[in-house]
Amino acid sequence: MKHAIIVTGGKQYRVAEGDVIFVEKLDVAAGESVKFDQVLAVVDGETAVFGAPVIEGATVTANVVKSGKSAKIRVFKMKPKKGYHRTQGHRQPYTKVQIEAINA
Repeated sequence: MKHAIIVTGGKQYRVAEGDVIFVEKLDVAAGESVKFDQVLAVVDGETAVFGAPVIEGATVTANVVKSGKSAKIRVFKMKPKKGYHRTQGHRQPYTKVQIEAINA
């Protein structure tokens, strides 16, 4: 089975063909294709290719399933004995993609 390590949104992901992953928000509409060109490594059975830092000409093609926001988290700040407290909510945007092909 072929695996690749890609970089997007400042994070690294280990992906295989057919995987569905959640990445940082991309400006691509649902149903469109996106190409990740920062591929750090490709492993195909016993063969492994590593870049320094990326593999030249290697790409990973994915299909955008949807974009959305994750569950809300509460951010609570407080300073004891001072009467200061603030509550804030945050929902991180994401893009759900399905990996179609690993080209190395």
